[in-house]
Amino acid sequence: MSDKTYHITIVGGGITGLTAAFYLQKEIEAKGLPIQFQLLEENGRLGGKIQTWRHEGFVIEQGPDSFLERKTSAAQLATDLGLAQELVRNSTGQAYIWHNERLTPIPEGAVMGVPTKLMPFVTTDLISWSGKIRAAADLILPASSGDGDISVGEFFRRRLGDEVIENLIQPLLSGVYSGDIDNLSLLASFPQFAQMEKQHRSLILAMKKSRPQVKVQGKPKGIFLTLKNGLESLVEGIEKELPASAIRKNTGVKELLKQESGKYTLVMKDGERMETDAVLFTVPHAVAEPLLRPYMSVPSLPQAKPHMVATISMAFPESAVDLGLEGTGFIVPRNAGAKITACTWAHRKWPHTTPAGAALLRCFVGKAKEQSFMELTDEEVMELALRDLHKTMTIRQKPDFYRVTRLQNAIPYVVGHQAWARDVSEKVANSLPGVMLAGASYNGVGVPDCIDQGKKAVPHLLETAQRLRK
Repeated sequence: MSDKTYHITIVGGGITGLTAAFYLQKEIEAKGLPIQFQLLEENGRLGGKIQTWRHEGFVIEQGPDSFLERKTSAAQLATDLGLAQELVRNSTGQAYIWHNERLTPIPEGAVMGVPTKLMPFVTTDLISWSGKIRAAADLILPASSGDGDISVGEFFRRRLGDEVIENLIQPLLSGVYSGDIDNLSLLASFPQFAQMEKQHRSLILAMKKSRPQVKVQGKPKGIFLTLKNGLESLVEGIEKELPASAIRKNTGVKELLKQESGKYTLVMKDGERMETDAVLFTVPHAVAEPLLRPYMSVPSLPQAKPHMVATISMAFPESAVDLGLEGTGFIVPRNAGAKITACTWAHRKWPHTTPAGAALLRCFVGKAKEQSFMELTDEEVMELALRDLHKTMTIRQKPDFYRVTRLQNAIPYVVGHQAWARDVSEKVANSLPGVMLAGASYNGVGVPDCIDQGKKAVPHLLETAQRLRK
């Protein structure tokens, strides 16, 4: 075996690339491997869409604010970084849906909008009697005989009807994926629902069986986790663990050149060239695709048009805000006529984020087919959100301060996404051995999904290293 040092380059300093770098470094140190690596980030900061604003005692997330506990990789990463004691669980409380310009409780037992308890669903005024009868048809409808991908909207309409979709399921699922559910891929976004139908036929019965059967004393336990000082603590923790020489910010890649020897040359935007043995691209596909195009025909999904979403975080004295209800926030159906799509009462859901005597409201704007807010200034976006909020609660003054964050390249997983992602990965593996793709464009958009992809890339990179060193 050769004693040569093998070089790996990770392109992209979001949570996927950072995770890959962190676990790669641990393997190198544990096994004494002759491997060097560098992480290249085009911007002046790491973390990608994870960004925490710590201001006047507030901890304000400008991107994702938490992760599901059942997806264990994020909590494990925090533990591996020595941050386990910083993990915080969300406070639970009633959530609401904007309905006829008032806030109506989400029926108890509605799991992702699917009813699993009879009386709360029968008595809710979110659904008409005809809509409730149509939803009950799920109990007798046969399971689909097909295995192909369909849209989330088509799947739920077939099982539960239009009204449950529009008034319950769509606003709930859009909190995870901001795209149009009538284009959103079932298999790429919510494969568990397809499996439930196969196994149990009725979605209602399947969801009912999947609910915990034990009675919980007192308040239910929250299912989301974050860190006391924000999710950016993960980013900062990884950066501290990596050698300073392994991270290069303000370094964008302009070109990927394949050498006859099997190595690669990365040409930077400033003209610098870097030789490397393997490359892990964790940037959005729209950034990676032009670098791959000279070597293959990269399949594209014409329906997957990026759109913008925005968050508006507003801080008030608690005495200036009268929510009128107990709970943690509300979601807005797309047919409700409001501009905002959701509002989290962050000082209730995440008490650690807000100083005593203050209130923190976090609103969301941006629908797949409605991007007019992009033409507005930050102040106009804030005013737009306040106009909607005034319809459902009392706010006696303008916020003490606010922050608008616009997130680009919000691309939903459209029907056929899984097959597309496999096709792209196979073509890259065949045409560019030693080059890999990972990140939110491919196999999951949530923080744990991206962490999983970064972590799973490490053994493949090491396997390539071992093969080339023989």
